[in-house]
Amino acid sequence: MTDRLRIDKWLWQARFFKTRGLAAKAATSGRCRLNGSHVTKASTVLRAGDVLTFPQARAVRVIRIEALGTRRGPAPEAQALYTDLAPPEPQPRDPATPIPEAGGRPTKRARRRLDQTRDQALE
Repeated sequence: MTDRLRIDKWLWQARFFKTRGLAAKAATSGRCRLNGSHVTKASTVLRAGDVLTFPQARAVRVIRIEALGTRRGPAPEAQALYTDLAPPEPQPRDPATPIPEAGGRPTKRARRRLDQTRDQALE
């Protein structure tokens, strides 16, 4: 095993992105940080112990690199490569807000319930 690896390859091996091209795009976007400094190239070198901050979907991930992989293996093997320093927080849901039913347009009854909750929120 080597003591350094490209950032795009590591992100792909650790299964944060489905393809290496998506990992490279994320690395070159300018939103990734390695130990606090911006990353602008996909060829930036990582080492074990580095802290990597990057956006994924709608969350910001903060990861400490524990090991460098040799291949893109199964998920348990990929999860052993890093420690999540700030796990994503679940979005709180207001229990008073009705959950929209599947099937497109709300019914008259559901629309009235939505209007009631909106009126209560405005008061």
